This record gives sequence, C-alpha cells and structure tokens, in this order.
Amino acid sequence: MGKHVLVIEDEPNIIEAISFILSRDGWTVDTHSNGHDAVSVVRAKSPDLVILDVMLPGKSGYDILTELRQDAATQNLPVLMLTARGQSKDRELAEKIGASRFMTKPFSNAEVLEALHELVPQ
Repeated sequence: MGKHVLVIEDEPNIIEAISFILSRDGWTVDTHSNGHDAVSVVRAKSPDLVILDVMLPGKSGYDILTELRQDAATQNLPVLMLTARGQSKDRELAEKIGASRFMTKPFSNAEVLEALHELVPQ
C-alpha cells in the first residue's frame, strides 16, 4: 500500500520534479497550486503527508498551516514546508505554527525523500 502525498506548490518545475521523485519512490502524488482552497483540498484528499510551499497565490503557506493545525482532523498531519527564503525567522515561524519539517529551495531529491521517510515511516 503506497503512501499518499499532496504537494501544494505553484511552480510547475518544482511540482514536476517532486512528483517524479516521489512517484518513483512509490508514493501516490496529488498536486494543487492555489492557496485559496488548499485547506479544503487537504480535507478532501486526506493525504498521509503534505508538502506545502510558503509563497502561494491566494493564501500563504503559513496561513494554510495555521488552519490545518486548528482542525482536529489535520492537526497531526505531517507537513513539510518549502520556502525560497531560508532566513531563520521564516524557519522559526514555520516551527511555531507547527511545520513538521522545513526545507529551503533549491533542495536535492535525496533531501526530500529522506524528510518524507522520517515523517511517514514506510
């Protein structure tokens, strides 16, 4: 039984790269590229893990994560946050809101897989 990941990211090349490495690793990958309705998509898909970009059209990853953490159904869902800005204040904010892991772009394929395997043991 493969694991299910939802990638919420608006850069096509990153979506494509992540989708490729994860499906090759046995994950079922769904993608979504808009912040507006991301929370309802997470609820509808109920993935094992969410990869969430900070900078999204409509609503930031921080706002989405805050909403997910306030909902009993998703408060313990593993969330890997991606950001192009690796400042420590971004990392602190992500951790304070409840990100399970935080990764700065550009990242290596190995880093992503390692983080997912830690968050969702196979």
